[in-house]
Amino acid sequence: MKSNLLESIGLQNSIATKKYNFKYKNNRDKIGSDMKNFLAESNLNPKIIFTAIQTHSNNVVDAKGGDDFIYGKIISNVDGLVTNDRDTALVIKFADCTPVVLYDPIKKVQASVHSGWRGTSTKISEIAIEKLISDYNSKREDMYAFIGPSIDFNLYEVGSDVYDEFKHFKNRDIFFKRESENKFKLNMKLANEVLLLQNGILKKHIEVSKENTYSNLNLHSARRDGINYGLNAIVTLIK
Repeated sequence: MKSNLLESIGLQNSIATKKYNFKYKNNRDKIGSDMKNFLAESNLNPKIIFTAIQTHSNNVVDAKGGDDFIYGKIISNVDGLVTNDRDTALVIKFADCTPVVLYDPIKKVQASVHSGWRGTSTKISEIAIEKLISDYNSKREDMYAFIGPSIDFNLYEVGSDVYDEFKHFKNRDIFFKRESENKFKLNMKLANEVLLLQNGILKKHIEVSKENTYSNLNLHSARRDGINYGLNAIVTLIK
């Protein structure tokens, strides 16, 4: 499972499914071998791997420094990683939240973010775009994006508290569907696509995954699997 669009312009990528589990809490003994086997299966051969202790923030940082981890380096309290190093793979984990990957094939720089409803409401993809522009001289029209698998729209019910967190979006009702006075369905893929378009990413440069985490039993889903859910991962590496 991958983004063919990003692959075609020079960003290798692969999505690890339920065959693997990248949730440290319930797979610490196997997480290293899972990453090794997944990389081999995906024909990815990075010299270094960066991942994050994701906290549903909108913090986006360069993949530098960090602490030693089982399969590479890990940075605390971030949900977005950026690199222009061809030897560095980025790893973002997700269950029902939305992974969003940005790539500029001109400047050869990538960003990978974990965008749940909190990250989306606080515009983590916008922050990543702005970082590519300010720190790497990217142009919006040169960027490509992949919106990865996330929870099915018709199965993602949220309350009015979540709806209210998107009040600064002028067009939030495009991706919310009201079910009752205090219940809504939230389309996370569409919310992220709207955010990308509002930030100047061309529609023809955006690929949206057709896969959904809840209904696809080959993917981990927090809402479906309950307290012992696992984590999928998307690994990206510049060719």
